[in-house]
Amino acid sequence: KLVCMFPSGRSSTTGGSYRQMADGGRVKHDSSSSSPGPRRIRTQQSPGSKARYSVNAPGHCFRRVTLTKPTFCHHCSDFIWGIVGFVCEVCNFMSHEKCLKHVRTVCSCMAPTQVRVPVAHCFGPAGQKKRFCCVCRKHLEGSSALRCEVCELHVHSDCGPFSVSDCRVCHQDGGQDIDMYQHHWREGNMSSGARCEVCRRTCSSSDTLAGMRCEWCGVTAHASCYIIIPPECGMGRLRNMILHPSCVRICSRNFSKMHCYRISENSQHSEMDNLDGVDTQSPVTSKETQSTGSPETGKQTLKVFDGDDAAKRNQFRLVSIPRIIKNEEVVEASLRAFYIPDEPQDYELQSYSQQGLFTDDIINRNGTPDNKPIFKDTVSDSWLLRSKPREVEVVKIYLVQRQVLGGQEILLDKLQEIRKTSLRQMNQTRFYIEESRNRVAQVNLLLGGFPTQLDREEYTHLLSEHLAVKSESVSAVLFSGAVVLQISCFSEAERIYMLAKDTSISGKQLYSLVIPEIMQSKLAKGSCPLLVFVNPKSGGLKGREILYSFRKLLNPHQVFELTSGGPLPGLHTFRDVPHFRILVCGGDGTVGWVLGVLESIRHKITCREPAISIIPMGTGNDLARVLRWGPGYSGEDPYNILLSVDEAEEVQMDRWTILLDAQEMTEDGEVNGFLEPPKIVHMNNYFGLGIDAELSLDFHHAREEDPDKFNSRFHNKGGQVQSGLRSGIRLAQGSYIRISVNKPIPVQVDGEPWIQSPGQIIISAAGPTVCMLRKSKTKQKKQSGSLKEGRSDSSAPSDGGQ
Repeated sequence: KLVCMFPSGRSSTTGGSYRQMADGGRVKHDSSSSSPGPRRIRTQQSPGSKARYSVNAPGHCFRRVTLTKPTFCHHCSDFIWGIVGFVCEVCNFMSHEKCLKHVRTVCSCMAPTQVRVPVAHCFGPAGQKKRFCCVCRKHLEGSSALRCEVCELHVHSDCGPFSVSDCRVCHQDGGQDIDMYQHHWREGNMSSGARCEVCRRTCSSSDTLAGMRCEWCGVTAHASCYIIIPPECGMGRLRNMILHPSCVRICSRNFSKMHCYRISENSQHSEMDNLDGVDTQSPVTSKETQSTGSPETGKQTLKVFDGDDAAKRNQFRLVSIPRIIKNEEVVEASLRAFYIPDEPQDYELQSYSQQGLFTDDIINRNGTPDNKPIFKDTVSDSWLLRSKPREVEVVKIYLVQRQVLGGQEILLDKLQEIRKTSLRQMNQTRFYIEESRNRVAQVNLLLGGFPTQLDREEYTHLLSEHLAVKSESVSAVLFSGAVVLQISCFSEAERIYMLAKDTSISGKQLYSLVIPEIMQSKLAKGSCPLLVFVNPKSGGLKGREILYSFRKLLNPHQVFELTSGGPLPGLHTFRDVPHFRILVCGGDGTVGWVLGVLESIRHKITCREPAISIIPMGTGNDLARVLRWGPGYSGEDPYNILLSVDEAEEVQMDRWTILLDAQEMTEDGEVNGFLEPPKIVHMNNYFGLGIDAELSLDFHHAREEDPDKFNSRFHNKGGQVQSGLRSGIRLAQGSYIRISVNKPIPVQVDGEPWIQSPGQIIISAAGPTVCMLRKSKTKQKKQSGSLKEGRSDSSAPSDGGQ
């Protein structure tokens, strides 16, 4: 029989029977029983077991422990006075006895079952701040740690596979559209001083994983208070500059989240390359390679695999048990190690040698009085955790869909296959149902690295020759050196995406990016989303931390890394947005780069004059100083930076035009022809040639070869003080200057150097004007903890008012 369980609690069966399923805990309930209340219940005692306590929050298995060091309650975050506390054997949740009846936090073993539509995380190396693991709730200091690049989730590397796949939903995937978004709550790891939105008391803690915070609006609350906050999220103080997820559409099938968010693979942790979905395990740590314990300790350590896939990959969990213990308790300990919230009598342990259960020597099913040892020293220490054969399967049916089962696939056989492959994977498997309809796929790919200054026929020929792209199956938007393809087939889009990464044209490697589509009709009236460009190589390599902070505070689809395709992908994504602003995180050269690309495609975007603000992360930062953004980034709070951008005033800035006309010169200095087409660049701050440009060029090459040696802006300003180039001698002044160059010479514009061929250099004040953002003189109030994180009900005008 196949029992289908619906999220509303109704159950139907194929055999005519009816059964009510409980949502949490390990205690079985039939149709006549009610959910357990916040009271202590009695449990059967057995060798090696202790008294356990049941609470309202599903999944927890509390037992009384004696405290030997200072401990804090994970519910109220207060110090536990005395020597008695209560800890969950699964997730290490620690609590006062008085707080047990108030606990609402779901155990790590049950948390995956509370998620209706799993959304995978994008794990990367964690930062240096003090954080706690969201799975085992222990401190991350001194161990390999990971964090999601999109949401505030921190885990140990070996806890990563057991994390809840509940990352933020940042776009529509072409299926069921969602217009109203609820709060996305994340427990713990909040800033100090954060206050509860309900009771106004401090809800953060630096000693334990406590408190709740919405990942969108930043509102904070206690674990016992957040349940009374209205579910709809208003996106908080930054609502006008956040790109609302209901306005973004990207057909992400066949593409991982790393590809959808354009997260560079080289920035991720090497040991987590494959940890991008809900069914991938991380390698075991060195401490998990131990063998069974010594007889003197009275303990035995087992290597337990949760299925065939884990056994093939040699990815196991260590389970420490007494040498005298019943079989069901060993199975229960193994289930806890894999965070599986099922009943132990439905599972069994099989030897890794595939010989099955040793009934006579291993299993003591009846718990005989002589307490016969279950696991003997001669028995293997590697085991497979298996599910016993079932006649009835329970399937949760949801109202949305991710993947369609084949017409010949039998659902019961599919369940048994998944359960045999991995028990944990089966615990996170979802089945969805929706109206059958034809979905039109459209994937936007940006391919770059092509030769510049080519016409449409030449680009079409290159696409057909190197990538086998058929012009009748895709439509293309052409840029200088780049092509945006609109593909209506998932498999074709995946083929082109992967092939482009392995293709070179004229000795230059191509790159490919998945570009989201912004639905302009769904943008809120008066909204002005912020387009963010980050140069991770600037600012003493602090750009990586800024990149992570803005992905967390905003929609990651509006944050672009300049090392992945430059400014073009972001500007093309925002081409139909009627009003938007730009934030450039980098030096003067980075700002000039963005302005140059914007000038070249201005006629292709709806917002012709987007205002530009700066986070100064370069060596000079002259333009940022003039616009009051400061001489350099020194670790300011990214949230306060966004508030300053929202309150900044728009000003017009003049730009100079530089014409570089390279010509071949004879020995007597006469012009003998052209070497290359004339080149036009625009100058924001300064133009230099000679020794200062040569030093800039040497510095640029040295930083490219070894960026770790140039991670200090103060040190970089010293490649200038020692050379004596901190000041100059004034020669002349004018609005039109012509310079004749008789030999190759280093030149630089706004800190970007290169070797210029002989010829004419013409500098003219007749350049285009651009709209910049100047920081307001009004001194911002010091933000309190809750305001610093962003209140959901607060609002402020975007024209500079407080």
